[in-house]
Amino acid sequence: MKIKRITLWSVDLTSFETYYMAEGKTCDTVKSHILCLETDTGLKGWGEVCPIPHYLPAFADGVPSAIIEMAPEILGISPFGVDAPMRKLDSFLQGHLHAKSIVDMALWDLHGKATEQPLYALLGGRTQADMPLYHSITCVAPDEMARIARDAYATGIRQFQVKLGADRDWQADAERLTKVREAVGPGPLVYGDWNCGATKLQATRTGRAVAHLDVMLEQPCKTLEDCAAVRQATNLPMKIDENAFDLGSLIHAAELGVLDAVALKLSKFGGLSAMRRARDLSVHLGAEICAECTWGSDIVTAALLHFAASTPPAALLNTCDLSSYVGPRIAPDGPTRKNGRIAPPEGPGLGVTPDPETLGTPILELE
Repeated sequence: MKIKRITLWSVDLTSFETYYMAEGKTCDTVKSHILCLETDTGLKGWGEVCPIPHYLPAFADGVPSAIIEMAPEILGISPFGVDAPMRKLDSFLQGHLHAKSIVDMALWDLHGKATEQPLYALLGGRTQADMPLYHSITCVAPDEMARIARDAYATGIRQFQVKLGADRDWQADAERLTKVREAVGPGPLVYGDWNCGATKLQATRTGRAVAHLDVMLEQPCKTLEDCAAVRQATNLPMKIDENAFDLGSLIHAAELGVLDAVALKLSKFGGLSAMRRARDLSVHLGAEICAECTWGSDIVTAALLHFAASTPPAALLNTCDLSSYVGPRIAPDGPTRKNGRIAPPEGPGLGVTPDPETLGTPILELE
């Protein structure tokens, strides 16, 4: 079985509400790329990647060029043993991990379909029936954020990410955390996320103002060292996101004492193959894992849910239902949440099939 055809689509995904983050970052309508790798037996493997502008070193319009560059190394390979072809691609094209993640995902989907196994079986085996979700709250007025939290709580959500820093007002950020904490009551997890957009001083002032509350801080500053300084000054637990991108960064974060929790993102690490290694190390280091990706719809959501379902329950903090934040839905058979939790798709491979009408006309076809 060999890969004989590469097809790529571009689909605009629009958030149901604009996401405001620190440093003027927003997430409204973004471009997602959908990849299909087809074999000479007719099997099709699917992948998706959707970088958010100005968020990570990833450029959506660079994905087609990277696929063209990698095509000679993809066409003709076997989908079995995904690690080997991905190591070959790493040698052929350095960096561009977001573009490699879409290839890695499609290869895993093919592997699952060819062996008639769901992806979670190939990633270590299913450890739980479903997984807890978190809800990300856009950085707007504190009272409105509290309302969003209450609405999400009513659907069964018990973990809340509070976006901070959009107005560079540390007191407003403290009020945001306080009001969301009050809105959901004791017990649920609440954490404030600056997406690297705060200075040490701003984050420390906010953290000290809410230090009496049961809250966690997420990636306040651009460097692990600055995050560690905030952790020490506030004595609040810390989740790392943007600064966690390979095994070395995870070890460094643990050494600095900021790896209470970590966001493992498919497009940031380069796909499921690298994420498996990062998961094993994170478990060893005692960090709780948020299994997710930067953005996207049903295909990338299916991949991260299979990953989450094969993660040890004690090490899984939460996962993310990206499909519920955007439209259109890419795959009608994609998973849906229930009572604040979500299960991976059933069936071989990813277990989802994109709708051809939603995909439209391909932007790239290579044989």
